[in-house]
Amino acid sequence: MRSVKAIRSRPISQDTTTIRALRPDPCNANKGTERGTALLEKSLRSCGAGRSILVDKHGVVIAGNKTLEGAAVIGLEDAIIVPTDGTKIVVVQRTDLDLAVDVRARELAYFDNRTTEVGLEWDADQLQADLAAGLDLKPWFSDEELAKTVSAFQPVGEDEQEQLDQKKLMTCPACGAEFIPTA
Repeated sequence: MRSVKAIRSRPISQDTTTIRALRPDPCNANKGTERGTALLEKSLRSCGAGRSILVDKHGVVIAGNKTLEGAAVIGLEDAIIVPTDGTKIVVVQRTDLDLAVDVRARELAYFDNRTTEVGLEWDADQLQADLAAGLDLKPWFSDEELAKTVSAFQPVGEDEQEQLDQKKLMTCPACGAEFIPTA
């Protein structure tokens, strides 16, 4: 697991900055998906920014890594910093949209929800690293979900390896995919 400390810089305190001053989380557990990336870029291009990005005091992204990446890809450059200690909700107001009459406002709502749904792919290695570092993932995952997510790439025991070495149709215990081992 890479250490976030390796990318620390001076705290961000100005009201505006560029997105280049922000740094993605090197330990982000969401690898993202191709479909989610494409949908996010389409959303940013057609509707503009709708969600905020959450950064720590050093400008390292806590939430919104994929949004930051998408903004950079489509050429957005400026960012507004809203300092908070977490005791108030930060509300982003789009002054150009009226949900009651603007189709783009309704589209942005769909983009927001659907991109979240299709853009998530858990990084099993990062989840394992976070577990090894002592992070309790039970608030977000049931035991079954966690086992399924992190076990997909686990080494197998000798008995299981013998089964994998046989050239017959197998079923992955983690995801249910059927395959014939090739090696």
